Amino acid sequence: MRLFALALALISGIAQAQYPAKPVRVVIGYAAGSSTDIVGRVMADRLSTYWKQGVYVETKAGAAGNLAADAVAKSTGDGYTLLFAQNGLAISAAALPNLPYRAETDLVPLAPVAATPHILIVASESKAKNVQDLIALAKAEPGKIAFASSGVGNSDHLCGELFNLMAGIQAIHVPYKGGAPAAVDVMGGRIGYYFAGMPVGLPLAKSGKVRALGVTSKTRFAGYPELPAIAEQGLPQYEATLWQGFFAPASLSADLSARIAKDIQAVMALPETKEKLAGASVAIWEGTQADFRRAFLADIEKWRGVVKKTGLKLE
Repeated sequence: MRLFALALALISGIAQAQYPAKPVRVVIGYAAGSSTDIVGRVMADRLSTYWKQGVYVETKAGAAGNLAADAVAKSTGDGYTLLFAQNGLAISAAALPNLPYRAETDLVPLAPVAATPHILIVASESKAKNVQDLIALAKAEPGKIAFASSGVGNSDHLCGELFNLMAGIQAIHVPYKGGAPAAVDVMGGRIGYYFAGMPVGLPLAKSGKVRALGVTSKTRFAGYPELPAIAEQGLPQYEATLWQGFFAPASLSADLSARIAKDIQAVMALPETKEKLAGASVAIWEGTQADFRRAFLADIEKWRGVVKKTGLKLE
């Protein structure tokens, strides 16, 4: 038995040394063209080059990213199925106790990629020129103005709920099947406001197709420094950052988990990767695996508090 165990350990060690020896699947739980999809595809391409092995994206959109997360949580922990997720994963863990998986125990954080604010946009013809204008418009007609999201329970949805809570306004939530169609209805004036992901909202704002009112980080976004933070415009405690990163099934060995995490970090440090991510309008987060795990667990607690205060029902 001892020789058999040693043989298994040797085989496992050889397999890890050769990783990846076949194509790697990256599952993304958001629609094509969404912020997370855009960034995930950049990373899949960069990892493919680094590993000299195919890395392909599988879109499994729906249920605020939980279809993808559940599928990966239940997949074989061999390193060949990874999840590229965003903080909707933490929101779901905080707000949905009856999910078929448990994010804290069934998935292991590998490495962060980005931590980027959302951008608050309105129609270019909107009467709201800044955040206080928008709040005044909403308070003038309580419950009549609508705000968009890319789906119930997604990061942009909770950005809106947190904003409404802190601003003391009532608004109608209109979920869409992705960020792109939500932005289209903002452009057309059919939706009052939307907390768009940067890869979706920033190009529209810079081209004048929508008006940007602020960013959701405490400080200004380096890619658009002339736009003030919402925290500068009367809501000093407002902050909601969209993070994105890689996860794996919890059954993945600790050694291979650390190996993949270090490979992702190495890819993140390459100038070519930084250039590609900057082109996708995101703020790079070069953190360690331990950093990512701590931030993930802290985010769950943050959104658990927001859900409790708002009485929000996501199921």
